[in-house]
Amino acid sequence: MAMSTQVRASTGSALPWKYDVFLSFRGADTRKGFTDYLYKELQRQGIMTFRDDPQLERGTIISPELLTAIKQSRFAVVVLSPKYATSTWCLLELSKILECMEERGAILPIFYEVEPSHVRHQRGSFAEAFEQHEEKFGEGNKEVEGWRGALTKVANLAGWSSKDYRYETELIRDIVHVLWSRVHPSLTVFGSSEKLVGMDTKLEEIDVLLDKEANDVRFIGIWGMGGLGKTTLARLVYEKMSHQFEVCIFLADIREVSATHGLVYLQKQIISQNLNEENVQVWNVYSGITMIKRCFCNKVVLLVLDDVDQPEQLENLVGEKDWFGSRSRIVITARDRHVLATQGVEKPYELKGLNEDEALQLFSWKAFRKYVPEEDYAELSKSFVMYAGGVPLALKTLGSYLYQRSPDAWNSALAKLRSTPNKRIFNLLKVSYDGLDEMEKKIFLDIACYSSQCQSKFIIELLYSSDVCNRIAIDVLVEKSLLTISSDNKIGIHDLIREMGCEIVRQESYEDPGRRNRLWLRKDIFHVFTKNTGTEAIEGILLRLAELEEADWNLEAFSKMRKLKLLYIHNLRLSLGPKYLPNALIFLNWSWYPSKSLPPAFQPDDLTELSLVHSNIDHLWNGIKYLSKLKSIDLSYSVNLRRTPDFTETAKVLRVYRVKCIWSFLKYLMYLAAQS
Repeated sequence: MAMSTQVRASTGSALPWKYDVFLSFRGADTRKGFTDYLYKELQRQGIMTFRDDPQLERGTIISPELLTAIKQSRFAVVVLSPKYATSTWCLLELSKILECMEERGAILPIFYEVEPSHVRHQRGSFAEAFEQHEEKFGEGNKEVEGWRGALTKVANLAGWSSKDYRYETELIRDIVHVLWSRVHPSLTVFGSSEKLVGMDTKLEEIDVLLDKEANDVRFIGIWGMGGLGKTTLARLVYEKMSHQFEVCIFLADIREVSATHGLVYLQKQIISQNLNEENVQVWNVYSGITMIKRCFCNKVVLLVLDDVDQPEQLENLVGEKDWFGSRSRIVITARDRHVLATQGVEKPYELKGLNEDEALQLFSWKAFRKYVPEEDYAELSKSFVMYAGGVPLALKTLGSYLYQRSPDAWNSALAKLRSTPNKRIFNLLKVSYDGLDEMEKKIFLDIACYSSQCQSKFIIELLYSSDVCNRIAIDVLVEKSLLTISSDNKIGIHDLIREMGCEIVRQESYEDPGRRNRLWLRKDIFHVFTKNTGTEAIEGILLRLAELEEADWNLEAFSKMRKLKLLYIHNLRLSLGPKYLPNALIFLNWSWYPSKSLPPAFQPDDLTELSLVHSNIDHLWNGIKYLSKLKSIDLSYSVNLRRTPDFTETAKVLRVYRVKCIWSFLKYLMYLAAQS
């Protein structure tokens, strides 16, 4: 179901209370009016309330069922109405409530249409009631005197007087607010007893954005990558605040429900919650919009839309601020910041991961059922926490998986993670990838696969210079919480997000790396070039070795890579150079290039960058090459260089870097002078 019901108090073994509130009242006075409205509002707000059956209100002895309910209730609300004292049943019930709850201060009186002093001193209607009791039981009867004492005690307690309120709805609102704040510590998200690690500060920060006292309508966004706990935080906000609103709705899994059932289904969920009707007729999204406006324009609403991924979802579910009454708050969780911006949420709350201490606590709770790891598992726990990178879902998933397993099993699981990601974590993160278009997917995979092997500055230049369309695609990736870009143009990508992208490429062919479109791991690249298993699938190769190595490759593998666009080889010395290089290349960056020149048939029309530092190059090519897109050439430390190319038809070259050869440098200056 997309629509959440109200959160209920936990009834697990951690709490001794079956009920949050025991409601004591005289049925004939208020059962069908005030008490009924109060009971329904308490229940609606998830405050478990015991209200006795009218059939029990007979005789002069408290039934065992009622006595048990009093003992199992955390608080008692006593509705003292004008005829309350005429009922011996009510007085017996009040005596038992005082006996069970007086010491812990759990009794809250409501003086409904009576003066507190009349209750305290048994005046007015209370005096008349006790005259009847004394006639029946005799003057000075101990039980009757006990009832008098009970009324005096309860009248001395802080409570509410209906005469202080213009409307009963205001009185009920205040009662529920106080009870909620007292019951709230026993409430946990999703009814779980689990400690919510790292949420206190986040709730405080969200409170500032909500500004509950402001008399306006606010849209608040919670934004971040998958698994960070956006839904959990929104749920906590909902639990904490729902008692302050006339209408409270939590629409969960909007992305999935919208795709499966459509927007009209979600509109029905919102409207039916307000009307308390299950079978609401909504013919189309336009009639749904009209109905939502009419239902909520004068009401104070708390509406949480969880996991929104399309602007039209917001357009048709919450539209504009004037759809809702003043002081309404609309909370939206999303992985895509741009979706929030389309709704006017320019600065959403960006949810961050847990810090190291918080992460260890959460992981330990799942792995050991306590907040510190077992001594024998301390170092292993730190390894898993480091792997999870502060993502709560990953910490909980891994901790639960490792619960009650041996250290050997833990080591095995850690080794497996380094080659294959956890399936649940992978699938959750891949949702963001699945929402990308083809160009965005390509760029994301480039960054995920290559960014661990080279500086982010190179990746930025690689993407920005190859296609102007890439710039907006990178913005989209940032908005969808897949990347971050710092002020100094450095790419940031969470390790789990990077791993997800790499796994997508590995899934193209687990057994044969030559059938994947990107290669970045040393073992895979060496496999392709030593076994000659290259194919047309390969579009990018990036090999960056920490130290200079020597190898014997079969460079015939290049002849099968007709779609290769990126070739980056660093710190590898080969004995023989290639006889063929793919003409599809856009980036060619090969340090220690072994040949004296590029292959004669090499005509890379789309080449934008050529870098052959420390190469064995004597000259790049003979004659004239028509390379209109070439922007830079770097032949640094190529000590054998004797002549530079004819740049006549390569007029767009922007940079020629550090040519460490006096003759070629002079010739380059002569070329520039001639162009001037």
